[in-house]
Amino acid sequence: MIELQGLTKRYGEKLAVDGLTCTVRPGIVTGFLGPNGAGKSTTMRMMLDLDRPTHGTVLIDGQHYRQLRDPLRTVGALLDAKAMHGGRSAHNHLLCLAQSNGIPRARVREVLDTVGLASVAGKRSKGFSLGMGQRLGIAGALLGDPQILMFDEPVNGLDPEGIHWIRNLMKNLAAQGRTVFVSSHLMSEMALTADHLIVIGQGRLLADTSMADFIKQNSRSYVRLRSPEVERLLDVLAGAGVTAVTTEDGHLEVDGTEAAELGELAARHRLVLHELSPQQASLEEAFMQLTAESVEYHAHSAPPGADAPPDAAGPPGVAAAPPGGGWGADWQKKKGS
Repeated sequence: MIELQGLTKRYGEKLAVDGLTCTVRPGIVTGFLGPNGAGKSTTMRMMLDLDRPTHGTVLIDGQHYRQLRDPLRTVGALLDAKAMHGGRSAHNHLLCLAQSNGIPRARVREVLDTVGLASVAGKRSKGFSLGMGQRLGIAGALLGDPQILMFDEPVNGLDPEGIHWIRNLMKNLAAQGRTVFVSSHLMSEMALTADHLIVIGQGRLLADTSMADFIKQNSRSYVRLRSPEVERLLDVLAGAGVTAVTTEDGHLEVDGTEAAELGELAARHRLVLHELSPQQASLEEAFMQLTAESVEYHAHSAPPGADAPPDAAGPPGVAAAPPGGGWGADWQKKKGS
């Protein structure tokens, strides 16, 4: 278990983490989410005593990380897949970690097999692709067979098979009763992996809840209906005290009533339904809704100077070029001046 109490980190005038208090519990995969600059990486570094908190504390199973006798046997972490000596082979990189933490040499071969790198164990890591580097970093995290695992963006560079593998690995580790803490910007993948979410924005805690409750609390859920007898359906719904909204495409949308109840109501009145489907926002939509006011770095859909007069519009769906040939069109002129 990882416990954060009033965790705060300031870099000069910049408050990176602001009084963060939460608990990462065993037996589930806990997702750690936040916009760029929210303080996720700083928080994870403080958990491992790589950065010293300005205020507050982090306890790993009741101890500070620096107090752990054999840290790799307690906590396995992947924060930077490239944090290794490029001149060492994959096997020797892990062997150095094993020997410095009292881990048997045989464990190196086991984790290389687990992550799929046994065939390249003798190759230098500097020649590894991003995905292979991620696998080697994950092997390092697994090396001490720890009860607590932390992964920062573990699917970066992995192919679809690798993403599927790491997802199942994290779920299996949690099912064994271990604490699994993972940070990622891939919302679709996090939705398939995490059971619980801790969300921060501008260094402050925004949510600490289950995946299902997070989506429910930060998005709209409704039931969509479609029927060839839409007017009669509207009358039946109104008679039952159910408010329905008609959309432009002829569907009906109902908030606050379960799909099963609506289906039974239609059946009692012998109404034909061509669609009866519960609708819920994705994790990405709920996340965007919650963090809208906490985004530090805002991108724009059009580059500077992209406004064009009405008569310069291009075909539908294609942005018109601004006067002068578009963004950066005059860079050669500036270069030559």
